[in-house]
Amino acid sequence: MNIALIAHDEKKELMVQFCIAYCGVLSRNNLCATGTTGKMISEATGLTIQKFLAGSQGGSQQIAARIACNEIDMLLFFRDPLSAKPNEPNDMNMLRLCDMHNIPVATNIATAEVLIHGLERGDLDWRNILK
Repeated sequence: MNIALIAHDEKKELMVQFCIAYCGVLSRNNLCATGTTGKMISEATGLTIQKFLAGSQGGSQQIAARIACNEIDMLLFFRDPLSAKPNEPNDMNMLRLCDMHNIPVATNIATAEVLIHGLERGDLDWRNILK
């Protein structure tokens, strides 16, 4: 599975902790992330991560392009709902693309845990059938 990881600044440490906790599951998949998030996760876990630009420099758009081409199977996007972001329209476009391509998305740790456990059980293997 190709899993994209994105976290707003206020949620980056939570994403790192999540990836530490589920390092075993994540290590069996292909990971990509926006620049800073990917760097932090990689340094903390040793996971191999394809890093794009920082989110504010177009990294989210790079991931959105992969979503549009159906090259992403799951998106873990830890958002900060309390602070307005200048690139919020891009974020909403990315979520819309996930809806269009039936890509499972988690925007918080609770949903991310459900998706990771489902991934581990094989519940998301249907994504491979679509390819």
